[in-house]
Amino acid sequence: MNVWWRTLLTMWRARALLRRQGARPPMTVGRLRLRTLPTDIDLLGHMNNGRYPSLFDLGRFDLLIRTGIWGVFEKQGWYGVVASSTITFRKSLNLWQRFTVETRLHGHDDKSVYMVQRAVVDGEVYAEMLVRSRFLRRSGGIVPLDELFAALGRPDDLPELEPWMAEWAAATALPSTRAEAPSIWT
Repeated sequence: MNVWWRTLLTMWRARALLRRQGARPPMTVGRLRLRTLPTDIDLLGHMNNGRYPSLFDLGRFDLLIRTGIWGVFEKQGWYGVVASSTITFRKSLNLWQRFTVETRLHGHDDKSVYMVQRAVVDGEVYAEMLVRSRFLRRSGGIVPLDELFAALGRPDDLPELEPWMAEWAAATALPSTRAEAPSIWT
C-alpha cells in the first residue's frame, strides 16, 4: 500500500512542478529523490529486488508528467505498459538510505519506446533497469509511434536504438497475444 501513497505524492509533486516550471524537454534526465523505507526491506536487511521496479515506476510517472507527455496521454485516452524490463544490481540500498531514481528516454524501435532507469547514491549507480514500453488505447488497440510523436507535437528526436537493445528485445520477446503460448517445459 505504501507505493500507492508514494505514487500519488509523486504525481501531485510532478504536476505542481509542471505548473510552476513548465514542461521539461523530453530528453531530460528525470531525477526523483527517495528513501528506502521499512516496507522496502527484505529479510536480509536491504531493499528487496522486487521493490526496485515499483519505485522505478515513480520515476517514469515523474518524467512523463513533467515533460507534458502524461497530459497528452490523458487527453488521447492512452496509457503506457511495460512490455519487458531487465534490471542489474551493483550495490544494495539499506534501510533509510537516500537515493535518486534517474529516468531517461533512450530510443525506440518500430513498436516500443525504451527508457533507462537508475538507482543512484551520491552520483554512483547502484542498480540500472532497461524498460521497453508500448502504448495502448483505453478503447483498445496499440498506439503506433508515428501517431504518438505527432500527438506530442514533436519530431522523433530520440536517439538511435543501440544494437544490443534491439537484440535484447528480440531475445526476450514472448509470442503475440494473438498467438498461442503454451507452457511446455523441455
